[in-house]
Parts: sequence; structure tokens; C-alpha cells
Amino acid sequence: MRAASQTVRDLPVLGVAVVWGSSFLAVKHLATPDTVVSMLVLRFGLVLPLLALVAWRALRRLSVREWLGGAALGGILGAIFLLETYGAVLTKATNAGLIISLTMVFTPLAESAVRRTALPRAFLAAAGLSVLGVALLGLRAPTPGDLLVLGAAVVRTVHVLTMSRTRAIRGTDSLALTWVQLAAATLVFAVVAPFSGSSPLALAASYGPSQWALLLHLTLLCTLFAFFVQMWAVRATSPSRVSLLLGTEPLWAAVFGIALGGDRLSTLALLGALLVLVGTEWGRRAAGPAPAAESMTEAVTASPEPA
Repeated sequence: MRAASQTVRDLPVLGVAVVWGSSFLAVKHLATPDTVVSMLVLRFGLVLPLLALVAWRALRRLSVREWLGGAALGGILGAIFLLETYGAVLTKATNAGLIISLTMVFTPLAESAVRRTALPRAFLAAAGLSVLGVALLGLRAPTPGDLLVLGAAVVRTVHVLTMSRTRAIRGTDSLALTWVQLAAATLVFAVVAPFSGSSPLALAASYGPSQWALLLHLTLLCTLFAFFVQMWAVRATSPSRVSLLLGTEPLWAAVFGIALGGDRLSTLALLGALLVLVGTEWGRRAAGPAPAAESMTEAVTASPEPA
């Protein structure tokens, strides 16, 4: 009975990993290099009012320091969204999902460097395996999209470390902080959008039913559903179990990319994909518990960056 109960609690978290994995392919059907910024405005323009309905009381309690701290983090978050979304548009959905998973390796490495503490040898071996896997994915020559997603993984790591060390937001309600970060990022997108191609209104008018269905998928499932499931899950089960389940995201990205997106990988690239999956999972286990801020960061970044 207890095992069955745990399985029931695991299913929504696994569902988050699945929808996050699907987001890379959804983005490729929704955006082009000329419409990335406008698509982000539409996506988060739909998210923010819905999230505000739930976060309103917490938002009213925020201090000026918390607003400013959240807005600063929102600037970093905006950079992640841009890098990852442009990257997802310019590379295979499979590649994007696997490369962004390197954040799981980069974050403990950066945390170790900042704290000047040694990591287990097993983790270093796992990190090397993941990097080798990415090298095999782009053996011929990495595409611009691959490099952009790799940059997003690096900036994600910066975001995690900055969040964990920003005094102004320590103890801040996670729902309110998420809203402030997303609002700050969306404001930047809205200012830049008129100079980056199609305007948000023109893009919205050009979308048909299938595009709007994908946009709502990204809004309702990849963002709202994902955030609230994580808030529930960290109370209903252990953070490490949540982290391991969410770590299957790159696997689902590969499944959607190959099965539905028509991605074709060479034998070496398939080997690289396998090494990334094994290396990141091994690294997650070897590094121990993730930083406390990481689960909150994944709630507002993770796959939604390209989504």
C-alpha cells in the first residue's frame, strides 16, 4: 500500500518531466528566429495574470528590496529564456533537451568552486562522461543552436548560484518571487520585441488553432502545472526524489524529438545521447542533494525556457 501511495505521488512529478521534454519540440513549431521574442511575450503574457491571481497576497507583502532582488534575477532569467529558445529553434529538439541537462553537472561544479570544496571523484567522472556525450552529439561541428543552448546551461547555473546567495530574497515566498522574475523578464521582451521582427500582436493574429493549442500547452502545463506540482511535491515527497524524477526531462526530449520531430541521429550521436543521460543521472546521484534554490529555479526555468 505504501509503495502504491508513493507511486501516485511520483506520477505528477514525472508528468512535469514529460511536458518539459515536449516543450523543445513545441517551440520549434511555434517560433522562428524572427518571432522568438514575440512568442515569449505572448507566452508569459498569458502566464502572469493567472499566476498573479494566486500570488496576489504574497506579492503585496514583498519589500522594496525583495522586488528589486527578484527583478535583478529576472534579468538573468530573461537571458536564459532568450538563449535557450533561440537555441531550440536553431537545433534539433533532441540536442536541445540533452545539452541543457548539463546544468545538472555545471551547478555542482560551480558550487564547489565558489565554496572551495572538493567533489567526489565519481561526480567528476560523471561530468566527464556528460561532456564527452555532448561532444559526440556535435561531432561534425556544433550548430549555432547547440552553442546557444550550451550558453543557456551556463547562465542557468549562474541563476541558481545567484538565487542561493542573494540576501534580499532569502525567505521570500517562492510563488511571489517567481512572478516578479517572470514579470521582469517579460517586460524586457516586450521592450525588445518591436525591434526583433514580428510584433506580439501580429504574431498572435497569425497563429491558427494548432499554434494556440501549443502556446496554451506551454503556458498551462509547462509553466503553471509544473510550478504547482513542484510546490506540492517537495512537501509530499523527498527533494532528492523530486530531483531524480525531474532529471528524466532530457530523456523525454529525446523521445519527442525522435518519435514526433523526425530527428535523425547518427550512431555516434546516439552514443553521445546515451552518455549524456547516463552521465547527468550519475552526476545527480554522486553530487548529493541539490542546492536549496535549485528546485525553485527549475520551476521557472528548466524546459520552459525554450517553451
